Amino acid sequence: MTRFNRLGFALVWLAAVIVVPGAAAGADAGKLEQNKKLVTAFYDAAINQKNYDAAVKYLGAEYKQHNPTAADGKEGLKGFIDFLKARFPNQRGEIKQVVAEGDLVVLHVHSTRGEGPGRAIVDIFRVKDGKVVEHWDVIQDIPEKAANSNGMF
Repeated sequence: MTRFNRLGFALVWLAAVIVVPGAAAGADAGKLEQNKKLVTAFYDAAINQKNYDAAVKYLGAEYKQHNPTAADGKEGLKGFIDFLKARFPNQRGEIKQVVAEGDLVVLHVHSTRGEGPGRAIVDIFRVKDGKVVEHWDVIQDIPEKAANSNGMF
């Protein structure tokens, strides 16, 4: 192999090592951004608008629910939205942070029902084929007085 061929081979190899993973990372970043948009749109439709017809279009054929107060599937989502409309029509969730990794999107939410400091909620959604297919949440009441001044958001 001549010196020029070795140099050419080295440059092609270097480009493959640097450019191809960078392109893959860019594609992954684009997918993560799509997943964030999907989940935040779903959340707004289901929780803030309480609009089942708008929310259901974001769900996959299967929707697994881990919140013990809501049933699985599209009918479970419908029941949960109907519950919110009846019991907490003024409930709103303000998304403070959105984090995505792999097929998961995490929302850090300040939820209020019209009075009091509200609740801090972490919602975790799994996305498959551009649809929301699974949900977990962790909910914590915001105290009137905290032991520190850091806030929950």
